[in-house]
Amino acid sequence: MKIALMDSGIGLLAAAAETRRLRPDADLVLASDPDGMPWGPRTPEDLTGRALQVARAAAALAPDALIVACNTASVHALATLRAELEPRIPVIGTVPAIKPAAAGGGRVAIWATPATTGSPYQTGLIREFAGGAQVTEVPCPGLADAVQWADEEAIVRTVAAAAELTPPDVTDVVLGCTHYELVEDAVRAALAERTGGAEITFHGSALPVAVQALRRLGAGPAEDRPATGRLTVLLSGRESQLPPEALRYAEGRLLTAAEGAPVAG
Repeated sequence: MKIALMDSGIGLLAAAAETRRLRPDADLVLASDPDGMPWGPRTPEDLTGRALQVARAAAALAPDALIVACNTASVHALATLRAELEPRIPVIGTVPAIKPAAAGGGRVAIWATPATTGSPYQTGLIREFAGGAQVTEVPCPGLADAVQWADEEAIVRTVAAAAELTPPDVTDVVLGCTHYELVEDAVRAALAERTGGAEITFHGSALPVAVQALRRLGAGPAEDRPATGRLTVLLSGRESQLPPEALRYAEGRLLTAAEGAPVAG
């Protein structure tokens, strides 16, 4: 079994790591677009064109499924990707976990990029799934870029700024950008100071999207299988190695540990 994941940058690491944990025997293709990132500031048409290029490069390696591990690309390009690749290759999009976060009717904060915060897409999800909860949209300018380049100082600064915009009585936090899941520990620490250590439930998309990909393939978790899965990295269509920033995160190290995959740089 081979599963491909795509994103503009290293935000795909979280979903890839969850997929590896669930199926250590699965081959993984990680397709990103360093030549074209970030995708967020691009027009929907331009972004869709870049996403198609990345998806086609991944599809050339004949994966059994493709995970679009990017909220922005899922919003703007998912229909186009599905029209081109399905039913040959199932395409699984990423949606912010607003529905489960709001299920308890608590105080929900949605951390997202400035472009997504207040967008018709996110507003629609809130309207559809969060009617019984108090919702605060928290823009996080610069956080995705800080995570992408593993800039620890910028991560601390941008996380602290977003924490200040988060209500102190928050009960649930949605990490609405795949990059943010790589720094969940830093977000937890900042919000613990903000809330006085109150219990907060965090909601990401990495595990649900990995489970959904396996479901689409008629497969299930098999964590006890041998770690025989191979790792292939495509950078704007070129076969390469994981960029050095990826190894600054536990998820990147997990992906390379099994086979001792080399790292670019």
